Amino acid sequence: MKNTSGNFFEKASTKITNWTGSPMAFCVAFLIVIAWILSGPIFNYSDTWQLVINTGTTIITFLMVFLIQKSQNKDSKAIQLKLNELIAASRHASNRMVDIEDLTESELDVLHKYYQKLSDISEADNDIHTSHSIDAAVNLHKMKKEKRAL
Repeated sequence: MKNTSGNFFEKASTKITNWTGSPMAFCVAFLIVIAWILSGPIFNYSDTWQLVINTGTTIITFLMVFLIQKSQNKDSKAIQLKLNELIAASRHASNRMVDIEDLTESELDVLHKYYQKLSDISEADNDIHTSHSIDAAVNLHKMKKEKRAL
């Protein structure tokens, strides 16, 4: 059975975020601000006049935070899936990198340091076509260990 409330929120949030990112939405917001400014003399720049724009913008900002976060989460998940597909499809890429977004910050820092070392090796290498990867480094390390054992 489909979750209609979740489906409704999904569709509504997508439509709203698409619209709020449009030039038309900017023009509407701009016109509202202009109308508010022009109405200042009519209301003698009262506290209520100021409260209207403050309350309106606060409510809209509060609601937009959740819509933007929903959109960001969906986009992030889609990008991660696309990257996972590219890693899985490439015979030279390490499959260990699939789903690394689930690692802790400290685990990601360890991977970052390792890739920084690979970057340093690549920069020092004269041949830009030489591949450096986790798997290649592990295999090279194993071969060196085996040679030392002999």
